[in-house]
Amino acid sequence: MSQPSPDPTTDFGYERVRREDKARRVRGVFDSVADNYDLMNDLMSGGVHRLWKRFTLSITGLRPGQSALDVAGGTGDISLGLARQVGQQGLVVLTDINAAMLAHGRDRLIDAGLVRGIQCVQANAEQLPFADGSFHCVTIAFGLRNVTDKQKALASMARVLKPGGQLVVLEFSKPAEMLRPLYDAYSFRLLPLLGKIVAKDEASYRYLAESIRMHPDQETLAAMMRAAGLEDCRYHNLSGGIVAVHRGYRS
Repeated sequence: MSQPSPDPTTDFGYERVRREDKARRVRGVFDSVADNYDLMNDLMSGGVHRLWKRFTLSITGLRPGQSALDVAGGTGDISLGLARQVGQQGLVVLTDINAAMLAHGRDRLIDAGLVRGIQCVQANAEQLPFADGSFHCVTIAFGLRNVTDKQKALASMARVLKPGGQLVVLEFSKPAEMLRPLYDAYSFRLLPLLGKIVAKDEASYRYLAESIRMHPDQETLAAMMRAAGLEDCRYHNLSGGIVAVHRGYRS
């Protein structure tokens, strides 16, 4: 009996697009928002995204001299924290599929005086160009929901972990029931308006709101991490589940 053909389409926000077109569409969004990305993060979250990222960094378990990979690291704020954890004798690799975002991240790291032990590599999360078992920790913050094949990306990140290494995923998730009406109003009314006024790009921020709703919820993502071969997978809800930090280990 023949197997059904895989769906040739995927989500781009609420829109269905051909799988091979999503990366190009996402690249267009981040080309548009790159110059205002950090400012918009502060405005959209009231600065709370800094606390979410601080918590994420606090659970990496990294020590001086170790190695870390920041996938879809954008403007480099997670990479900056990782570099401080591993020190000058360690290694941090910042990757992003988008050249404009990666350039901003590289500039931030240089401005912070972090050159030694830092590499910037343009790469697709689904096909990371690193050897098996290369890193003590892999992070991806607010990037997984934009990946076309999330399961493939999780497997790719698990593959490059050293045995005992940890994958840490910071991403928007499913908030508590009582928060959802207010959160929906914010996401679909205020967020696109901020994008229109500040970034001159309402459509990209409407996509960002839609992409959050299409992302797997906490339990589904934890199951996907287990399917990627990771063990002891768990998550921490932050801000009532508006975001969640997932973590899992390579055996």
